[in-house]
Amino acid sequence: MTMPAWEVGGRSLDSRLLLGTARYPSPAVLEQAIRASETAVVTVSLRRESASGRAGSQFWSMIKALGVAVLPNTAGCKTVKEAVTTAEMAREVFETSWLKLEVIGDDYTLQPHPFLLVEAAEALCRRGFEVFPYTTDDLVIAERLIQAGCKILMPWGAPIGSGQGLNNPYALRTLRARYPEITLIVDAGIGKPSHAVQAMEMGYDGVLVNTAVARATDPVQMGRAFGLAVEAGRRAYLAGAMPTQDLAEPSTPVTGTPFWHSAQPEPGR
Repeated sequence: MTMPAWEVGGRSLDSRLLLGTARYPSPAVLEQAIRASETAVVTVSLRRESASGRAGSQFWSMIKALGVAVLPNTAGCKTVKEAVTTAEMAREVFETSWLKLEVIGDDYTLQPHPFLLVEAAEALCRRGFEVFPYTTDDLVIAERLIQAGCKILMPWGAPIGSGQGLNNPYALRTLRARYPEITLIVDAGIGKPSHAVQAMEMGYDGVLVNTAVARATDPVQMGRAFGLAVEAGRRAYLAGAMPTQDLAEPSTPVTGTPFWHSAQPEPGR
């Protein structure tokens, strides 16, 4: 059965997997991984691609040929001014108002700077951007970002590139429950397809993955694995998972036991 389309940021998408484009062994492997994953959105760093000159132009041509939506990001930005300037350049280069907003506050964990992130989000929402802010799983920051005009939030599962998965499932479940109408996409820290399944089973709307695919022994196969994992997790969420319980419960009912079970001879007879 075909999954219903995903409506996000004014667009209709066929996949809930977002795929990063950094750190792949080669452009050819990246292209194959994108195709295998069946993703509908790829993230692109303006700084990295524009700085590479002709290679950046070839990269952009490849992305256009694949027909996927582009989500530019402000990777590496540490100030509001830097993020806003990069965003304006990205809108012109990639011809989209979509923007993954990153304002990094810590060089070791790459944790977003909460105050500058909110300030940058306010400025960019006023400028007409559809802002996808990379944030933590903090409820207060989430509320401030929503007040700033964000309709989409991208809380981390764990630090970028760590592969730790969902470090704080309680916080992520709480965020999902508190904001049922907001599009929530787990971004950063996803290391295995099982992590993606876990996020989707919680009711998250999508998952963004980069390093786990790019640095895999076989990025193409891993891209496919993540595409299937995101779909499986979404289907499981829609189907309604059984609740957990402390006691065992037989999968075969005890009522209606076949007659021959009660007709066995007693011991010693």
